[in-house]
Amino acid sequence: MHDEHFNPLDNPVWHSLQTIQRYFAHGTENVQRYAADVLPFMGYDPEKFTGLEEIAPWISPAGEALFIVGELPVLPEKWDVINELVCSQMVCETKPEEIPHNEEIILLTEADREEMVNFVNEGQPGYFLAQTPSLGDYYGIRKHGKLVALAGQRMRMPGLTEVSAVVTHKDHRGKGYAGILTRHVAREIFEAGDIPFLHVLHNNQTAISIYERIGFAVRRAISFWKIAVK
Repeated sequence: MHDEHFNPLDNPVWHSLQTIQRYFAHGTENVQRYAADVLPFMGYDPEKFTGLEEIAPWISPAGEALFIVGELPVLPEKWDVINELVCSQMVCETKPEEIPHNEEIILLTEADREEMVNFVNEGQPGYFLAQTPSLGDYYGIRKHGKLVALAGQRMRMPGLTEVSAVVTHKDHRGKGYAGILTRHVAREIFEAGDIPFLHVLHNNQTAISIYERIGFAVRRAISFWKIAVK
């Protein structure tokens, strides 16, 4: 895949909502968000954008924090930046090798949904909502019947699928589960004909090293801007 084919990753929310995940989109032709129970992300078309005010009818009147991934537009007077998470955006252009291991990787289903949501929010609160599992396939590792590690797919656009929710329970870290599941999800994405990408905090060198061993390389730094109406 040539470099220009990765350009949509500079504005991944918008390109996902305009294409493969358009059925999850709420908003106008210029500003859109994921359904409120799917993902707290919003995006905009920089070429037609006139302001975030357009998305107001789709924002909870009680107040709601959303993320813009990429360039932050000028915010309306009543909006604030809560924080900025600077991430490394990584892409894997070659299908990862299958490496033998002794873990059973389970494709999680509707019956696992409540457990998945609780599990991810214990480790990475605020990103994984009741309908987030509708975005793609999620896989887990169980020990004694309990979920101890998880990874799956989130944003999707033509030719590109995001690996996300790579979470290991704090009592089971250091056993290679994150690498096993990330490799598995990345291979599944390749087998579906797409290139996997992911986002990781830029200073999380432990995770970045795991992803690099699988075959991911940093494409660029990109910010997740958490914003909300005052």
